Amino acid sequence: MLESKIEKEVTNYANSLGWLSYKFSSPNNKGVPDHIYFKDGCTLLIEFKQLGKKPTKLQQHVINKLKSELIPVYVVDSIQSGEGVFNAY
Repeated sequence: MLESKIEKEVTNYANSLGWLSYKFSSPNNKGVPDHIYFKDGCTLLIEFKQLGKKPTKLQQHVINKLKSELIPVYVVDSIQSGEGVFNAY
């Protein structure tokens, strides 16, 4: 399944649960996660990948930096795992 399809379906699911969602891009900072979500004072970021794919070294470096600041960041490679992220909140 294409990464874009996973991202769209998971974002639709998040929106149905009341999460605000924004496509995240930072032109001067490559490697940032794909999407940012907000709900009830909670912020989380998701890097979407095709099934079985891993983040690039740069993406993983950015993810690690964000996590070191206690920002929840997830790598999602299926609709089910993405829905699971939101079900956990």
